[in-house]
Amino acid sequence: MAKDPILIVDDDTEHLYMLKTVIGDWGYATETARNGRDAVRMSLAAKYSLILMDVRMGNMDGLTALSVIKGEDRDKTAAGKGAKAQEAKNPNLGTPVIIMTAYSTVPDAVTAVKAGAYDYITKPLDMETLRDTIVKSLESHRVKREKRADVPVPGGDGLLIGESGSFTELLKVVEQVAPTMATVLITGESGVGKEMVARLIQAKSPRKDKPFVTINCGALSETLTESELFGHVKGAFTGAENTRDGRLKAGNGGTVFLDEIAEINLATQVKLLRTLQEGEIQPLGSDVTEKVDLRFLAATNKDLGREVLEKRFREDLFYRLNVVTLNVPPLRDRKEDILPLANYFIRMSSAKNNKAVKGLSLGAIDAIKKYHWPGNIRELQNAMERAVILSRGEDVTEKDLPLNMSLMRDKVPELPLNLEELEKIAVIKAVEKAGGNKTQAAKELGVTRKTLAAKLKNYGIED
Repeated sequence: MAKDPILIVDDDTEHLYMLKTVIGDWGYATETARNGRDAVRMSLAAKYSLILMDVRMGNMDGLTALSVIKGEDRDKTAAGKGAKAQEAKNPNLGTPVIIMTAYSTVPDAVTAVKAGAYDYITKPLDMETLRDTIVKSLESHRVKREKRADVPVPGGDGLLIGESGSFTELLKVVEQVAPTMATVLITGESGVGKEMVARLIQAKSPRKDKPFVTINCGALSETLTESELFGHVKGAFTGAENTRDGRLKAGNGGTVFLDEIAEINLATQVKLLRTLQEGEIQPLGSDVTEKVDLRFLAATNKDLGREVLEKRFREDLFYRLNVVTLNVPPLRDRKEDILPLANYFIRMSSAKNNKAVKGLSLGAIDAIKKYHWPGNIRELQNAMERAVILSRGEDVTEKDLPLNMSLMRDKVPELPLNLEELEKIAVIKAVEKAGGNKTQAAKELGVTRKTLAAKLKNYGIED
């Protein structure tokens, strides 16, 4: 049964129906509009859980439609003379709106966020990012509704749930550094929630209403990294047919989060250092520098000190980033947080997948507490979603959990194992021993990283 009706708005018919198909396959009910005017008309007539809307459209652009839907522009509704009366009954005033934009129109998207949009994503769309953004926006909206109804929500910050000593201490330091302009380096294994910590710093800072730009340095093309960050002028390189602003300029006045900072190449590190020191950016192919006002947060699952010693990371950039270091503890060191987090993900996944699962059986609780969680919070979230989907009752049982959780306890099971099960144990132990570093684990196992990733996906540990 489809749930959570989503209105998709785009004047590119091919793109519109591609999104309708993909989002529909994710289990959501979808309706479409080809321009802002139709979107406004439909938003006045029906309640949607979310609106996904393009910025640049004919017959009312996305920014204008957003202002009407949010009740800020009473003179431009499509309803004519009865607009004010209809808008007073607008069922979508609080509905989250996600804006789609090309890099060249990122400033428009930033304006949209300031005007009330939940978030924006850039074209060409990454489907995984789109799905995550939809899930997070729906969950965030649900939490806000519950808070307004005085229903207590554990943690209130999504993945930032926990009462363990190490995590509580981390949050105390976040409270101290958030109001400052200090550059913060966030360290920790893959999947511990480093981006959520960065977002919490932003939310508690004076820049909370300013742009928050996330840049995954590990996903940047080796040849186009500089252009992605700093932009380029027309003719700067083959294929540069137009001048384009970079991601750093898009964040001007706000906060930039550099995820997987250790993956950035040495040549770009030099330019990034200048930006950190001087507050300037220089587009590729230009002789002119531009002033920018940015606060930098960075994250890595690597030992940057070792990267410096092995000449893969600049020492001066390391010291510039390492003003304040926050280490996010792995989930195995936060055992008292495992159950609250698991229950949170069960509730979230149950709503997302139209299930009525309420919690965990005693056997399942025992299993998740004894498991070492090499994939940390991300693995826990995936495991709970899988368990919710497979569950046939009100509680997740041990049988609903991924097989590796039954295999990987404090000791190797005494029962005879087949070759496939032994391989699973070896793979999981290698990842755990490497502290979640997949490249290192692959070397230890004598396989490629791609092969290891495929095996982990097969075991239900990775997406």
